[in-house]
Parts: sequence; structure tokens; C-alpha cells
Amino acid sequence: MILTLAMIMAFSVNTFAQLSKAEKKEWKKKAKEYAKNPEQMKQLVEENQALQSQVTSLKTENTAMQSRMSDKDAKISELQDDLAKLRSDLSSAKAELRDMKSNPVASSSEGPMVDGVVFKVQIGAFRNKDLSKYFENNENFSGENEDGMQKITLGQFRDYWEADTFKKYLREMGVKDAWIVPYKDGVRVPIKDVLEGVIADDGAADSE
Repeated sequence: MILTLAMIMAFSVNTFAQLSKAEKKEWKKKAKEYAKNPEQMKQLVEENQALQSQVTSLKTENTAMQSRMSDKDAKISELQDDLAKLRSDLSSAKAELRDMKSNPVASSSEGPMVDGVVFKVQIGAFRNKDLSKYFENNENFSGENEDGMQKITLGQFRDYWEADTFKKYLREMGVKDAWIVPYKDGVRVPIKDVLEGVIADDGAADSE
């Protein structure tokens, strides 16, 4: 009974400090009723403690949930950064592909070109000389055997006029027999079959 009254008094003091005069009067009346019925007061206090415990538990869960959400936000941000990088890489790859399509001229550092039309510069045809061991890992130096002759070529170009310029450089350096030979899908073909109406008469003469 004494414990119950003490709880009532403690509860009343905390409550009265926050109430208006009318509310204080009402709660004083209720406090007397609770004093007459300690079981009801005990139930009220226990319910209050249970609710406070639930509030504390909910606050803990809320804190944990906020932490998980923060981790998810960080992960989402990381994924967004990765996605932006992938989009940038894709855009760069597309731009590079467009450049390759719009400027298909081969440089001397490119690998072997097989598909489509390719121009090479033949520098000579030799009998009883095998230079094939030098062809490996040298895409721009190649040859083929025909009629007992090994025909040696230098360079590989998609653009005829670039091949023609290279041919002229070789002639200036003393390779007087340098001339242009075309290949289509890896097969040597007559130049007129691939450049009809494109090159000038002096260029066509190189194939004769």
C-alpha cells in the first residue's frame, strides 16, 4: 500500500507539473480513486512501463532500419556511379566504332586485313628465294607464290591513294618496280575490278 501511494505521488508530481489548474484538479480526484484501488493503479503503471518498453524497442528498430537504409543508399550511389561509368565506356566505344567506319584507312600498325578491298604495294617477284619466314608477325610484309615466283608486298591500305603515295615513296628510294596490287576478301584481283571509275588513268596504269 505504501509503495502504491509512493508511485501515485511520483506519478502525480510529474503529471501536475505539466497540467493546467483544471487538469490538476481532475487528476487529484483520479489520484484519490487510484489510492482506493491500488490494483488499478498497479495495472496502469505496468501498462505505462510496457508501453515505454515498446517505445524504446521501436526506437532501436528505427535506428537499425535507418542504418540499413543508409547502407542501401550508399550501395545505390555506388551502383549509379558504376552505371554512369559503363554508359560512358559504351558511349566511347560507339564513338570509336563510328570513327572506324567513317575513316577505314589502314595505318602501318594495324593487324592483317582480310575482308573487303585492300591495296598492297608489290616490290618484286623473286625465283628461288623464300622470304616467308619473315612474314610471321609482320602483317605489313607478305608474299605469295605464283608461277614459281614469290611475289613480295609491303603495306596494306584501304585507301588507294594512300597506297599510291607509299608506292611513290618506294620508287623515290630506289624500288623502281613498286606497283599497287589489290586484294578482295583476301584474294588478289585485277585492279580494274575494284577501282573502275575511281582512280585516274595514271593510277590504273600501275596494274599493267
